[in-house]
Amino acid sequence: MGFLKWAKDELGFNKSSEYQRRYLNETNIRTAIYMSFIVMILELWMLIRYVVKRPGLTFVEYFDGETNYLIFFTAALVLIIFSLRYSGRIKSSLATRIVASAALALDVVMIIRFIYRSAGEIAGGTLIWSIKYHLVLFALSLMLLLYELLLASKDMKSDLYGQAMNVLFALICLGFGVETSLYDLSKSRQILCFITMMIFVVFMLIWRPYVSFVILGVAFLYFYKLWQPILMALDIANEGRVLEGDTINYFMLWIVMVMVSISIYQQRVHEAKKDEGLLEANEKLERVAVEDDLTGINNMFYFNQETEKMLKDPEVDISRKVFLFLNVENFKTYNDQFGYQAGNEYLTALALLICDVFPDDVVARQSDDHFVVFTDIDKIEEKTELVRGRVKGNESEVYLELKVGAYLPKSRDTDPRVAIDCARYACSLIKNKFGRNYMEYNEDVDSEFHKRQYIVNHIDRAVQNGYIKVYYQPVVWSDSKQLCGCEALARWDDPTYGFLSPGVFIPVLEEYRQIHKLDACIFEQVCKDMREGLDAGRKIVPVSLNFSRLDFELMDAVGLLEELVSKYDIPKDFVHVEITESALMENMGVLEEAMTKIREDGFAIWLDDFGAGYSSFNVLKDYSFDVLKIDMTFLKGFEKNEKSPIILNAIIRLAESIGMMSLTEGVETEEAAEFLEKAGCGRLQGYLYGKPMPIEELNGKINDGTYVVSERLI
Repeated sequence: MGFLKWAKDELGFNKSSEYQRRYLNETNIRTAIYMSFIVMILELWMLIRYVVKRPGLTFVEYFDGETNYLIFFTAALVLIIFSLRYSGRIKSSLATRIVASAALALDVVMIIRFIYRSAGEIAGGTLIWSIKYHLVLFALSLMLLLYELLLASKDMKSDLYGQAMNVLFALICLGFGVETSLYDLSKSRQILCFITMMIFVVFMLIWRPYVSFVILGVAFLYFYKLWQPILMALDIANEGRVLEGDTINYFMLWIVMVMVSISIYQQRVHEAKKDEGLLEANEKLERVAVEDDLTGINNMFYFNQETEKMLKDPEVDISRKVFLFLNVENFKTYNDQFGYQAGNEYLTALALLICDVFPDDVVARQSDDHFVVFTDIDKIEEKTELVRGRVKGNESEVYLELKVGAYLPKSRDTDPRVAIDCARYACSLIKNKFGRNYMEYNEDVDSEFHKRQYIVNHIDRAVQNGYIKVYYQPVVWSDSKQLCGCEALARWDDPTYGFLSPGVFIPVLEEYRQIHKLDACIFEQVCKDMREGLDAGRKIVPVSLNFSRLDFELMDAVGLLEELVSKYDIPKDFVHVEITESALMENMGVLEEAMTKIREDGFAIWLDDFGAGYSSFNVLKDYSFDVLKIDMTFLKGFEKNEKSPIILNAIIRLAESIGMMSLTEGVETEEAAEFLEKAGCGRLQGYLYGKPMPIEELNGKINDGTYVVSERLI
């Protein structure tokens, strides 16, 4: 089977793609340009040579003697004009029509002249055969004229048409080669003209190998049949030393021609397949460049390009246009419930629905469950409600909601990326707000949005210029109320916006994945403050550092901590690492290795915000912590909620039973502090013992006795 397949491929019996067939045909036509040009030069030389060798003849005598040269020259001219026009190298229709018309006229004149000269000498059938090359030239010239009139003017191409032109020219070449060589043989010359014309045809027309085999075989057999009587006569005259040798050489020439045609064919097929593969790869890249790989609709690259064009189009009324940002709320739960495959199918169906609702508008998937639309503002709420109905109408047990943010472009210079950011921000303002599903970007929203953009764009400058400050919130022992540590908290004192609240800039930096820059700055300032305190001979207290989930993704957080502690020569007992429970829930695999390294380095690890939102006891089971930090939400309404003391007692006992110390934050009343001390909670943090403060204020309160630094570290 392997040999049969190889033979089938080599002989060209395998099925070719449309691209490969077109490639071979167009290659033949391009080759015809060079071949016909060579023929034109040769025949022009022959015409001049004929005149030079026969001086003094009349025009009619020259015309009669040069008929074959004129046929061959004109055929080559017609073919080269067709090939150049077909390949687009000649743009002028007039030039093509002139050449075709002139060739037809010349051929008609030559036919009339031949018939006139042969009147009464040649019978009808013989006459037709005698002007066969005239008829082929007539067909060739007529086809050029018809091509120009019917196809070229309409930018149409026909591979079959082009091959037919090549075949007609090849017939003239072969006929010229056969008849000239037979004439040469009669004068005791060689068959070089036949061989030359066969080479012309082989190089100009590359067919499938089995076709080339048949065509070459027929051509060689035809010529051999005409040549054989001459060979036999020579063989007799030379005592049997001609026929066998010339026949073998002739057969070998046929084999070589066949092999050359097969070789060229295979090379061209290989090139065609290679080019086809590159085209397919480029098409795929172009498709990927503008197509969302999950849903199949447009992606943001296409969206930005198209909307930018529309905004700059003077015929588009931008006052009636709006950018929409669509967000499917709670979709993560859908993925968790039904799996990512079902989630992907849902998003694909939703993408197609959005395209149906906005059929003439630019629609794209931005990322995850976020879609964007550039549309007319007319009936916008009606259209978004159709999409929302599909989102809410899903038959699953998961509650989904569609939130839409909108931005109306102010000018034709509006950047689509900025417009979508604005619409997205407007959408974020109604996140988790029941009953509010559409939010338009207005002046108030714009003010907040620019503040967010300012934060993102100026975090590097804030770090460099010292606008980021460390504030320390005291932590005390519950029994002695002595200062046993502090939590390092970030504050931003900006020259433009003044004192920015952490609740403003931290969520923004997390959303834009810039939080690691802030945390790295805080880590270094804390170590620097400790070093200055040690050098000044002051008592220092342990400081807990908040590690964001993104710190472990965006930088080498553990490596940075090791570097800073070494750089400032800080005792490791004085640096505690706080990791939130939610970070562990989302990145168990990512953080496990980092936590192991932190513990091996000798740093204490605290579990922060335990009880905030959804808690999982798997975190306590799978990881080891030194301190369990109980979220302040348990102390809200502590005096009025009978369940709070019971739950707090249980959490504190649980921590103690698995070898963890406990700390409760948000302590604001003496009643809460007394309860926590009795319950066994070792550390307390909250406004009752001090708000976050700069290092200078903390040192001042230590110096004036407001805080007594504890000798205990554990």
